[in-house]
Amino acid sequence: MKMRDWPEAERPCEKLLRRGTDILSDAELLAVFIRSGQKQRDALMISHDLLKAFGSLRSVITARKEAFCAVAGVGEVRYAQIQAALEMVKRQYEETLMKESVFNNTVDVERYLRCHLRDMEHEVFGVLMLDSQHQLIKFRKLFTGTINASAVYPRDVVKCVLADNAAATILVHNHPSGVAEPSQADICMTKTIKKALDLIDVPLLDHFIVGDAKTVSLAQRGEI
Repeated sequence: MKMRDWPEAERPCEKLLRRGTDILSDAELLAVFIRSGQKQRDALMISHDLLKAFGSLRSVITARKEAFCAVAGVGEVRYAQIQAALEMVKRQYEETLMKESVFNNTVDVERYLRCHLRDMEHEVFGVLMLDSQHQLIKFRKLFTGTINASAVYPRDVVKCVLADNAAATILVHNHPSGVAEPSQADICMTKTIKKALDLIDVPLLDHFIVGDAKTVSLAQRGEI
């Protein structure tokens, strides 16, 4: 039986509208995106195939385009729709941080950073540029390195801070291993950049390290 032949209350889109998003399974959420299937396979069947192929909803969303499109029943349009939805989530958090102090929205800050960095295959270093009210001006991804380390140059950080007219900064980078614990190199690099920023009277407020399940603050660890 195709999805259009199901009782209306059991169709994923109708269930979402009547009962909310929380009631839907991962496959049903994907089916709402996919919308239409093939002759012998409806959208929900294709969604189950995606979850089987990648193992989890997160892995489906972060899959490379070639791998995603290799699953029968989906293509570049479906891939683009999912990536657009992910980008909208990132921008939603960004809008909040641009209106309120980041210190009043630590949960949103962590969610925003995880959306940007958690699933990166390589180490990425960036800076949250803040105004005098500690609201976000922009998030700059400055350096991308190997899976083990990234080469971070303090002079380039200072140059970007001046270009953005930032009044304060927060450093951030990810650990592709998934473990957010800071290394000694992370701590030394933070102190070096702090000294460079002190020379232009721009405080370094924190350095977040993004792992798979959590984000570590060096300021909370007393390392800044």
